[in-house]
Amino acid sequence: MFFGEVGLDEARGAILAHSVLSDAGRFRKGMVLSDDDLAAIQAAGVTRLTVARPDAGDVGEDDAAARLAAALVPDAAAAGLTLSTAFTGRVNLNAVGPGIVDLNAEAVHRLNRIDPAITFATLAPFTRVHKGLLVGTVKIISYAVAETALQRACDLARGAIRIAPVTRRGATLILTDVPGMPEKLAEKSRGAIKGRLDILGMALDDCVSVPHDEAALARAIQAATSDIILILTGSATSDLYDTAPQSVRRAGGTVARFGMPVDPGNLLFHGSYQGRPVIGLPGCSRSPALNGADWVLERLACGFPLSDDDIASMGVGGLLKEIPIRPHPRESR
Repeated sequence: MFFGEVGLDEARGAILAHSVLSDAGRFRKGMVLSDDDLAAIQAAGVTRLTVARPDAGDVGEDDAAARLAAALVPDAAAAGLTLSTAFTGRVNLNAVGPGIVDLNAEAVHRLNRIDPAITFATLAPFTRVHKGLLVGTVKIISYAVAETALQRACDLARGAIRIAPVTRRGATLILTDVPGMPEKLAEKSRGAIKGRLDILGMALDDCVSVPHDEAALARAIQAATSDIILILTGSATSDLYDTAPQSVRRAGGTVARFGMPVDPGNLLFHGSYQGRPVIGLPGCSRSPALNGADWVLERLACGFPLSDDDIASMGVGGLLKEIPIRPHPRESR
């Protein structure tokens, strides 16, 4: 593509690179210059213009953006995304409903290495989204790009992004009572967890309080019928064989892991009971602020398996904002 300053006699059919103001009005950058446009510009005393002129085999910015977006999202409905109409070389991808970003990051890296003018920016993998949220944007930076580069980008990144929808519809929250626990703490816990589920479009099917005892907790787990079982204890879990993890085993379930490299949120455990996820929530879940439990809940709610390595990899970026309810802040005030 040619880009540079030319005389008006060379500008017909070229793309205006910089806006021009005249008595006849404003000639906006990006417009294709006609004879009438050039006559009006000449009448304003302008003799030279900065223009772009695509080479043979180049694809205009809007067409290129639309093609790349269509390659990234071949089936918008299945991907849980909407695609905007291309404008100034941009197509936006927005979420249709709640879920998390399921992204082939390496494919996006390959796309963005092909040509600096061909770009695709996204939210981070596994970011929680809601209806209407901007998830990604295709932007063709120059007025046109080479067909060969565009086709390569389309081939390398085909189907690289989607929204994994929430597939689990409800959760049961089991709270445990310990002597001396403030009466309002249970309601605060319920409110914070319900808020998290609401954001995901999930229901809080039931919320029960039981003594902080293995047998009582095990019976509550066995009685729960929801897609996900959440446990928030009045006394923090401090070991893989503490009361709450042991209650899952006693009920007939399994515990996969205790502890995660996300702060706040270290004291989380997860496992399963009769094929349904069980999450032992850390005490910081009583606050609506982001913590490690959010990342675990969101993945499991969207049907993703959660391996030991998945949780271990959360440490990079896992130092989250301090929250006011922590009994032992990371740093002194």
